[in-house]
Amino acid sequence: MDGGLDLRELECFLALAEELHFGRTGDRLYVSQSRVSQLLRSLEGRIGARLVDRTSRRVALTPLGERFLTQLRPSYAALAQAVADARDAARGVEGVLRVGFQGTANGALMRAVDTFQSAHPACAVDLVEIPLGDPFGAVRGGEVDAAVVLLPVREPDLVLGPVFSRQRQTLAVSVRHVLARRAELSAEELASCPLVAPSVEAPPYWREAQAPTRTPAGRPVPPGPVVTTLQEGITATAANRAAMLLCRSTADYHAARRDVAFVPVTGLPDSALGLVWRRAGETERVREFARVVGEAVVV
Repeated sequence: MDGGLDLRELECFLALAEELHFGRTGDRLYVSQSRVSQLLRSLEGRIGARLVDRTSRRVALTPLGERFLTQLRPSYAALAQAVADARDAARGVEGVLRVGFQGTANGALMRAVDTFQSAHPACAVDLVEIPLGDPFGAVRGGEVDAAVVLLPVREPDLVLGPVFSRQRQTLAVSVRHVLARRAELSAEELASCPLVAPSVEAPPYWREAQAPTRTPAGRPVPPGPVVTTLQEGITATAANRAAMLLCRSTADYHAARRDVAFVPVTGLPDSALGLVWRRAGETERVREFARVVGEAVVV
């Protein structure tokens, strides 16, 4: 038998491996049950061994079938993605691009969105707020195609694209707080301030960057409330329950508040924003938006 590939056979095997039922597999692929059997026999003939055990009561993969499935899934997904990428490129950038953001959609992001939509009027950009305490979940779950998140990003399954808005960090405190009237403060003074922390869905290294548990000299920083959204953190700050480290653009956005003061902090790494997306879910829309962000914002 010819040892070449037949994508229909592979598609049939993948569906059968999930359904473990010839009738449901046929319904899923819009073919008859006998056609499913034919495609499976043909694939097994190419391989030279049985992939599926079938009795009157059950359908199960053989050990070879299990191993073949494990190897086939990522390769088939990559092939499907390549076809989708080619289709996107042929059609141009169109459809809907969902972009997540944490806290506030700052001016740099909005400039990039405007530039992108002017260049690609057939592609609408939907901006979606994502939880402060779970910066990568919406990207991984497919709720957004890409997201603007606070750095650092050390996720092997995600691509970190353009980095922008690199600025000194700011401490948000209640106007009743002893530090509220300061022009600036040092990172060592955080040892006297309980800090609002993102929820535990965020990776530990990311939580530590947004709410350090020690000063640069090693002094412990008291823990404050754990929050899932920026609004929860600002509310806790206004109530004088804790202080909260913010990037400068977020502080500027909330500067009109009368119950919160924003004090620049020296001695900490600058905050920065970055565009991230799934390595396995990259599309022409995402690549083009990343290019526009890289050109439209100050890195």
